[in-house]
Amino acid sequence: MSAVPDASGSMRLARLVLTDFRNYQSLHWSVGSRITVITGPNGSGKTNLLEAVSLLVPGRGLRGARITDLPRHGSAHWAVAARLERAGESLDIGTGTVADGPPGRRVFRLDGQPVRNRGEVAQRLSAVWLTPQMDRLFIEGPSGRRRFLDRLVLSLEPGHAREVAAHDEAMQGRNRLLASGHADAAWLGALEASMARHAVAVSAARRSLVGRLNARATASGDQAGVAATHEGFPAARLALSCAVADRLQDEPALAVEDWLRDALAAARATDARAGGATLGAHRADLLLSDLLTGRPAATASTGQQKALLLGVVLAHAVLIAGLHGDAPLLLLDEPLVHLDATRREALFRALAELESHVLLTGTDGAPFAPLQGVAGYVRAEQGRLQDAGSGALEGL
Repeated sequence: MSAVPDASGSMRLARLVLTDFRNYQSLHWSVGSRITVITGPNGSGKTNLLEAVSLLVPGRGLRGARITDLPRHGSAHWAVAARLERAGESLDIGTGTVADGPPGRRVFRLDGQPVRNRGEVAQRLSAVWLTPQMDRLFIEGPSGRRRFLDRLVLSLEPGHAREVAAHDEAMQGRNRLLASGHADAAWLGALEASMARHAVAVSAARRSLVGRLNARATASGDQAGVAATHEGFPAARLALSCAVADRLQDEPALAVEDWLRDALAAARATDARAGGATLGAHRADLLLSDLLTGRPAATASTGQQKALLLGVVLAHAVLIAGLHGDAPLLLLDEPLVHLDATRREALFRALAELESHVLLTGTDGAPFAPLQGVAGYVRAEQGRLQDAGSGALEGL
């Protein structure tokens, strides 16, 4: 595979600094390539590097870990800092806990200044990832699929995480009141109005992204619900299973808010018995199927599921780059697992063509050999990095 120049139109990770994070006591890594392959044995810290990068954007990162689980053993605090560069401009982002603050409180800094609204960070940088745990995404419950979808939406709508959090906070407050058995009707009404308002915003953003991905046509020219994919990956049809989103198709947002608020009020007794709300944004599910065969991802082989997910992520990166002029960081943990040789080659070709800065991991470097001339190679060794190709790095 011939070398492809690094993209200049999207943010590129230029430097990563870790302090007491997971198994890294202190790491200063100058990243030399837009695509970097990180190899090493299990437990060496490959995934920890990807997790550190994933924490540069709001949220709990690719592991969904608690803040108190992130410090290195024996340490109370941790920090992740990065410099990102694009076409002559740079951006410094830092996150972690501070020595004079509680271990469970995470802070952000942009260019050295404290960040009060994390949406400011999401407006400047986005990241999407795939992990081995997500290989079971379409044969388990809907919560993981919602999180996957919401991460994709966040790259398009920086305020999306705030809307999801506000919806869930209102819902949990309503659940507690219903469980108490003597809730004030006015208080419940206020919570239901808030829940309805945020549910509509969340559902509209999810529906918009699904529609945008489905509007991207494959080479066949079919415009009816085809997620654009790179050659070698199956075209995917996405669908959002959500009562709120369904109504948004035919009704204005304010009308849907009124419907949901009234429906929640009417369902108080039922929801009290059920122990939770039976309507809302938390009931949504993302459905995925192979366009050509119509087979749902849930019944496809593990390799086909992985290929479908990768196709969606690649299409999303292209979509965001086209809309915002800045592709998301792409973090692929063990992406070659379950892929046959043809799909591996297809992935390498796609990554070479993308604008996203890409980090990939694997236990063995040999399967990544086709990326020589395109990617840099480093090896993780128990809290240290060794240069296995291009890229200057220093592990302390």
